[in-house]
Amino acid sequence: MTPESIPRFAPGHRLREDAARGRWVVMGPERMFVPDETALEILRLVDGARSLAGIAGALAARFAAPEAEIAADVAALLEELRTKGVIQA
Repeated sequence: MTPESIPRFAPGHRLREDAARGRWVVMGPERMFVPDETALEILRLVDGARSLAGIAGALAARFAAPEAEIAADVAALLEELRTKGVIQA
């Protein structure tokens, strides 16, 4: 993925709140996983309109962190999820 890549959830995958259990989950065909807090912050910004650089910039501003460091973490997570078929770019 490049900074210009626009990630979105693959067909059949979505982030949703499991209110009964008080947690967020990523639902997919015949699978589900619970993202950790860092992954959740990133996945909440995956909207199919915002680029990888845009996601990193928003998180860097929110957490007053170095954007280059955030961008590397965002790219690594989204690339891992892309190889698993959860995210498309």
